[in-house]
Formats: sequence, C-alpha cells, structure tokens
Amino acid sequence: MSADTAEGTVTTVSSNGSYSFTKPNRDSIMLLAGLGVEGDVHAGVTVKHRSRVAKDPTVPNLRQVHLIHAELFDDVAGAGFEVTPGDLGENVTTRGIDLLGLPTGTRLHLGAEAVVEVTGLRNPCAQIDAFCHGLLKQVLGRDENGQVVRKAGIMSVVLAGGEVRPGDPIRVELPAEPHRPLEMV
Repeated sequence: MSADTAEGTVTTVSSNGSYSFTKPNRDSIMLLAGLGVEGDVHAGVTVKHRSRVAKDPTVPNLRQVHLIHAELFDDVAGAGFEVTPGDLGENVTTRGIDLLGLPTGTRLHLGAEAVVEVTGLRNPCAQIDAFCHGLLKQVLGRDENGQVVRKAGIMSVVLAGGEVRPGDPIRVELPAEPHRPLEMV
C-alpha cells in the first residue's frame, strides 16, 4: 500500500478552551478552515502558543491542529510511562499512519469533510517533563548520526472544515515530489 492510499483511524479527539498542557477528550471536534479547532485555545490565524506569541504575535499559526500517533503511547508504555490521548495536548490522536514519516505539505482527510495540511513537527518542550518526569527523553532523542529526533507529533493547518470523531477514517494525500521532510514548527 502506498502512502497515497494509506488509511488510518482517528482514535480520539481533544480540545481545551483555556491554556492547559492536557486537553480533555471530546465526542467530536469541529475543524474551522484557516483557524483550527473550534473553541480550542490554539485556534486562530496567528500564533496562539504563549512562547510564540511573546516572540511575535503576528506570525501565521502553523500549529492550528496537533496530531499524535497512538503508537507513541504504546512505545512510552514499554518504558514505564502511562500516557493517554489528550495528555500531551494534541487535538487528534491517530492509529495506523506513520505521522512522523510524512512529508511537509501532506494532506490528511479526516472523516467525511475535514482536511488538514501538515506543516511540521511539534517541538517537545520542558512541559512534558513537568507533566511526567523523564517523559521528555522518550519523545525527544537522537538518531545514530546524532540528529535530533522529535516524536511528539505533528502540526497542521485546516484547509477544509468539518466535524471529526473517534473512529473516523484518515486518508493520506501526499504532495507533489520532491518531498520535503518535516522540520520543527
């Protein structure tokens, strides 16, 4: 199966209207084109993450929707950490797609209508260790060449709005080649 036909599943959706590291799970979320998750503190045309707003509040928001692969939770459980959907602040938890291996510009069709475009990798921060001491080392490491490996999910912008629910299918649409690897956003 090629990535153009790869399908995964939405396992959980989460949002929070106030600044908090974790996000409560919901029955559904509504994605709004050009903004993000309706009612979520990180929704907006310009950056909403506090550290980024402090630097320059006029920068475009490339972090409207945060996705994490449920397989990450399986991996960290093997190291003794209990992490569940929403705990790391993601909006959409997926299963069955190698999110970290997608190129920049990949479109993910979530459910019947919603489409997000992958903008880059989430940069794991110290808040992860504040949530659970030692977890940061599980989601931020180095490969055999000494290059930093970020495993805490990907960020995206909403191209087409729509409701997203647990159990919804995800269809991957790769961008035209040459593909650009994900970088931190």
